[in-house]
Amino acid sequence: MKKSFYNRFSDFIEGKGFYIVLALCLAAIGVSGWFLFSSLTGEQEEQPVGGTASITVTPAPTPAATVTPVKPTVTATPRPTATVPAVVSATPSATVQPTPTPKSAPTSLTWPVQGEVLTSYSVETLAYDVTMADWRTHAGVDIAAAAGTEVRAPASGVVVEVTEDVMLGTTVVIDHGGDLTTTCANLASVPTVEVGDEVTVGDIIGSVGNTAIAESALASHLHFSVEREGQSVDPMELLNG
Repeated sequence: MKKSFYNRFSDFIEGKGFYIVLALCLAAIGVSGWFLFSSLTGEQEEQPVGGTASITVTPAPTPAATVTPVKPTVTATPRPTATVPAVVSATPSATVQPTPTPKSAPTSLTWPVQGEVLTSYSVETLAYDVTMADWRTHAGVDIAAAAGTEVRAPASGVVVEVTEDVMLGTTVVIDHGGDLTTTCANLASVPTVEVGDEVTVGDIIGSVGNTAIAESALASHLHFSVEREGQSVDPMELLNG
């Protein structure tokens, strides 16, 4: 009886066909393994080994050079300076006053009043003073003259003192220059001159009074004295005639 195709195929498989099928399977497995290996090898070539992530390094931008603008140097052109003429102030020249020539002392004096000498000059010898009732010096002369008699300047000069002396009463002192001064005392209370007045020889400077308490016991008179360089001088040495 003729076997069917299925039965023949089964017998073939059970016989040599088993080995043929096994060989084909092995071949198929080998081809599949080759394709698989080729596929894996291609991926490895495309990707880094070990799965290391690729790092994309972006180059840092080169900073642009900062250009500092250079200011142009401006050279100032010097302007011509106008020359202003100096204004010269007209300073008035100081008037040089001539130095006054020191006035020399007079060599003689005129009598301030006319009269008798009641008490003489005495600075080295003591003289008895009837008013004070003692012995003392007397640096001048007492010239008798009635109260109210005009008293005149014995020489030209300047009045430097008008005082009320405690002992000699109303007193006028005249500077005649050359360090020579004269004093008229026992004048009336109000003389006719003031300090600073310039007088000429013979000018009236006052009148005889009774203001000198230190000589009140004497008759009415004028007390007259002279000093040169601050030192007492005997008036009789200068009084003329």
